[in-house]
Amino acid sequence: MDQSTATLYVVATPIGNLQDMQPRAVEILRTVSLIAAEDSRHSAPLLRHFDIAVPVWAYHDHSDQHRTAAIIERLQGGEDVALISDAGTPLISDPGYRLVDAAHQNGIRVCPIPGACAMVAALSASGLPTDRFRFAGFLPAKSQARINVLSGFEKVSDTLVFYEAPHRLLDTLRDMQVVYGDERVVVLARELTKMFETVRRLPLAEMVQWVASDSNQQRGECVLLLKGVVEEVSSLTPEAEKTMRVLAEELPLKQAAALAAKITGLKKNALYQWALDTLKT
Repeated sequence: MDQSTATLYVVATPIGNLQDMQPRAVEILRTVSLIAAEDSRHSAPLLRHFDIAVPVWAYHDHSDQHRTAAIIERLQGGEDVALISDAGTPLISDPGYRLVDAAHQNGIRVCPIPGACAMVAALSASGLPTDRFRFAGFLPAKSQARINVLSGFEKVSDTLVFYEAPHRLLDTLRDMQVVYGDERVVVLARELTKMFETVRRLPLAEMVQWVASDSNQQRGECVLLLKGVVEEVSSLTPEAEKTMRVLAEELPLKQAAALAAKITGLKKNALYQWALDTLKT
């Protein structure tokens, strides 16, 4: 299929602080023929702030195939289009993937314009392992359905990342406590880049108590990050311990653990955790 001469730009916008808007993003939004926005009313103040006077079409969960087809037709006609969400990077828990998918299917160039993303910002400040993580978006609104989903992650060793509405935050934390117990570490990243930004890391029981005692923590946009299950190795055979110690002297711990796993047959994550607990420098 021939490539269209037009481009669909997937443009990240600030999640709160307007100073996080990238100059390249501003330039792209000023020069495209059309902006497809998750909520045109929500995006209007941002566009006014940066003197962007480009026509805006709403593109959201309830947009039908006719709207997608109309945007694709504009692109096929040689007009550049920018896709933005209410905040952050499009397609991260919003419906923009349908337009991007249609663009690829029609041979239209898709170009990401990177910038703010609440998930990535929260993960970077959490202090939880970032080499492997799972983003699960929003959990179900009803408790039993939410518990069912959470139970499916019970034995996952990856860091888990969720978005949550403020009015469900406390209930979700309580359901997490039911599924994962009192001691599993959770991070609440709330109102990132805004005036009342909060990044707090506590065991689940303490987090439930803290959020319940302060109604201000039940406001604004929230990201929850849950520490994965740690594969414990209480002790290693002398041979495995020697292998890990020798490799750790020459390599970063993650590389040492990966290589030691191949040599010993033990699990990489378990060896890595053993090294963190044992080879303290």
